[in-house]
Amino acid sequence: MSNTRVPPSIEPAAADAVAPCCPPLAERPLTAEEAEVAARMFKALGDPVRLRLFSAVASHEGGEACVCDISDVGVSQPTVSHHLKKLKEAGLLTSERRGTWVHYRVEPSVLAAMGKLLTAAPR
Repeated sequence: MSNTRVPPSIEPAAADAVAPCCPPLAERPLTAEEAEVAARMFKALGDPVRLRLFSAVASHEGGEACVCDISDVGVSQPTVSHHLKKLKEAGLLTSERRGTWVHYRVEPSVLAAMGKLLTAAPR
Protein backbone atom coordinates (compact mmCIF):
# COMPACT_ATOMS: atom_id res chain seq x y z
CA MET A 1 0.00 0.00 0.00
CA SER A 2 1.31 3.47 -0.73
CA ASN A 3 2.05 5.99 1.97
CA THR A 4 0.00 8.60 0.12
CA ARG A 5 -2.92 9.75 2.26
CA VAL A 6 -6.23 9.26 0.49
CA PRO A 7 -8.41 12.36 0.71
CA PRO A 8 -11.44 11.80 2.96
CA SER A 9 -13.80 12.35 0.03
CA ILE A 10 -12.56 9.16 -1.63
CA GLU A 11 -11.63 6.99 1.34
CA PRO A 12 -13.37 3.65 1.27
CA ALA A 13 -16.29 3.81 3.64
CA ALA A 14 -18.03 0.97 5.37
CA ALA A 15 -18.54 -2.02 3.09
CA ASP A 16 -15.44 -0.98 1.08
CA ALA A 17 -17.38 1.49 -1.11
CA VAL A 18 -15.54 4.08 -3.17
CA ALA A 19 -16.60 7.53 -4.26
CA PRO A 20 -13.97 9.31 -6.34
CA CYS A 21 -14.17 13.04 -6.55
CA CYS A 22 -13.22 15.68 -9.04
CA PRO A 23 -15.12 18.23 -11.08
CA PRO A 24 -15.16 18.12 -14.88
CA LEU A 25 -11.74 19.05 -16.25
CA ALA A 26 -13.24 21.90 -18.26
CA GLU A 27 -15.08 23.37 -15.26
CA ARG A 28 -12.06 24.71 -13.37
CA PRO A 29 -8.45 23.78 -12.72
CA LEU A 30 -8.12 20.78 -10.44
CA THR A 31 -6.66 21.23 -6.98
CA ALA A 32 -3.47 19.33 -6.20
CA GLU A 33 -5.48 16.79 -4.19
CA GLU A 34 -8.04 16.28 -6.98
CA ALA A 35 -5.24 15.86 -9.53
CA GLU A 36 -3.63 13.19 -7.33
CA VAL A 37 -6.90 11.26 -7.19
CA ALA A 38 -7.53 11.52 -10.94
CA ALA A 39 -3.93 10.65 -11.80
CA ARG A 40 -4.07 7.57 -9.58
CA MET A 41 -7.19 6.35 -11.41
CA PHE A 42 -5.80 7.04 -14.89
CA LYS A 43 -2.40 5.57 -14.03
CA ALA A 44 -4.09 2.37 -12.90
CA LEU A 45 -6.05 2.22 -16.16
CA GLY A 46 -2.95 3.05 -18.24
CA ASP A 47 -1.92 -0.60 -18.32
CA PRO A 48 -3.68 -2.67 -21.01
CA VAL A 49 -4.14 -5.70 -18.73
CA ARG A 50 -5.65 -3.53 -15.98
CA LEU A 51 -7.93 -1.81 -18.47
CA ARG A 52 -9.11 -5.21 -19.73
CA LEU A 53 -9.72 -6.44 -16.18
CA PHE A 54 -11.58 -3.24 -15.25
CA SER A 55 -13.69 -3.57 -18.40
CA ALA A 56 -14.37 -7.24 -17.68
CA VAL A 57 -15.64 -6.42 -14.21
CA ALA A 58 -17.64 -3.37 -15.31
CA SER A 59 -19.31 -5.22 -18.19
CA HIS A 60 -19.91 -8.47 -16.34
CA GLU A 61 -23.51 -9.36 -15.60
CA GLY A 62 -24.60 -7.49 -12.48
CA GLY A 63 -21.49 -5.29 -12.55
CA GLU A 64 -19.64 -7.84 -10.43
CA ALA A 65 -17.27 -10.64 -11.37
CA CYS A 66 -15.53 -13.48 -9.62
CA VAL A 67 -11.80 -13.45 -10.24
CA CYS A 68 -12.28 -16.95 -11.70
CA ASP A 69 -14.45 -15.42 -14.47
CA ILE A 70 -12.08 -12.66 -15.58
CA SER A 71 -8.57 -14.07 -15.19
CA ASP A 72 -8.14 -15.09 -18.85
CA VAL A 73 -6.28 -11.97 -19.98
CA GLY A 74 -3.06 -13.63 -21.13
CA VAL A 75 -1.07 -13.35 -17.90
CA SER A 76 -0.55 -15.65 -14.91
CA GLN A 77 -2.98 -15.75 -11.98
CA PRO A 78 -0.49 -14.00 -9.63
CA THR A 79 -0.16 -11.21 -12.19
CA VAL A 80 -3.95 -10.92 -12.46
CA SER A 81 -4.11 -10.62 -8.66
CA HIS A 82 -1.42 -7.93 -8.72
CA HIS A 83 -3.31 -5.91 -11.33
CA LEU A 84 -6.61 -6.25 -9.48
CA LYS A 85 -4.89 -5.06 -6.31
CA LYS A 86 -3.61 -1.97 -8.15
CA LEU A 87 -7.11 -1.21 -9.45
CA LYS A 88 -8.47 -1.59 -5.95
CA GLU A 89 -5.77 0.67 -4.45
CA ALA A 90 -6.66 3.31 -7.05
CA GLY A 91 -10.26 3.25 -5.82
CA LEU A 92 -11.61 1.76 -9.03
CA LEU A 93 -12.74 -1.60 -7.66
CA THR A 94 -14.10 -3.01 -4.44
CA SER A 95 -13.85 -6.65 -3.50
CA GLU A 96 -15.46 -9.22 -1.28
CA ARG A 97 -14.17 -12.68 -0.44
CA ARG A 98 -16.78 -15.41 -0.70
CA GLY A 99 -15.33 -18.73 0.29
CA THR A 100 -12.32 -19.40 -1.90
CA TRP A 101 -13.04 -16.74 -4.49
CA VAL A 102 -12.83 -12.97 -4.49
CA HIS A 103 -15.58 -11.05 -6.25
CA TYR A 104 -14.84 -7.60 -7.69
CA ARG A 105 -17.26 -4.78 -8.35
CA VAL A 106 -17.03 -1.40 -10.05
CA GLU A 107 -19.20 0.92 -8.03
CA PRO A 108 -21.55 2.99 -10.22
CA SER A 109 -20.16 6.10 -8.51
CA VAL A 110 -16.71 5.34 -9.95
CA LEU A 111 -17.97 5.19 -13.53
CA ALA A 112 -20.12 8.28 -12.98
CA ALA A 113 -17.21 10.23 -11.50
CA MET A 114 -14.87 9.23 -14.34
CA GLY A 115 -17.50 10.23 -16.89
CA LYS A 116 -18.10 13.51 -15.11
CA LEU A 117 -14.38 14.25 -14.99
CA LEU A 118 -14.14 13.91 -18.78
CA THR A 119 -17.36 15.80 -19.56
CA ALA A 120 -16.91 18.95 -21.60
CA ALA A 121 -18.24 22.18 -20.17
CA PRO A 122 -21.26 23.58 -21.98
CA ARG A 123 -20.30 26.47 -24.27
